[in-house]
Amino acid sequence: MFGREPRKALRDTLETVIVAVVLALVIRSFVVEPYIVDGFSMQNTLQNGERLLVNKLWYRLSPLRYGEIIVFQPPIPGQPPYVKRVIATGGQTVSMVNGQVYVNGKKMAQPYLTDGGVSTEDHWNMPPLKIPKGDIFVLGDHRAASEDSRYFGPVSIKAVQGVAFWVIWPLNRFGSIPR
Repeated sequence: MFGREPRKALRDTLETVIVAVVLALVIRSFVVEPYIVDGFSMQNTLQNGERLLVNKLWYRLSPLRYGEIIVFQPPIPGQPPYVKRVIATGGQTVSMVNGQVYVNGKKMAQPYLTDGGVSTEDHWNMPPLKIPKGDIFVLGDHRAASEDSRYFGPVSIKAVQGVAFWVIWPLNRFGSIPR
């Protein structure tokens, strides 16, 4: 009789651990995943080495919008995932004049950029480009240090891994990511 209770406790513990591991794997695979910022292309919004939480479900339920920060697999073989800001979506036309972004002919507010809405040393000009359905146009916030859609073109929505929404490390930057 004494031998049965420890076995039951062990069994209950193992069942709990297995359920917790399966639940954690499901959440990480389909709902939320951590991501480490690698590089300086999203400064000042995000810093190199920051840890983020990325919602892997939201963009599947709601269309991506201007200003959202996403993690995606770039169309460059062998590259790790990138983190950039959505500027235009399928069907929209994007252009740049002296670093200012225009979507469908309307100058877009870019409060997240330094130097009065223009990224440091950014004087980029780009003729109008209509984004194909199912694609998005992305830019880094620190344009002078960003490899983005200006170089590799629009990105397929299928390459998106999720929408970044929370900084979890370092603790002095803990909180929601400003749009």
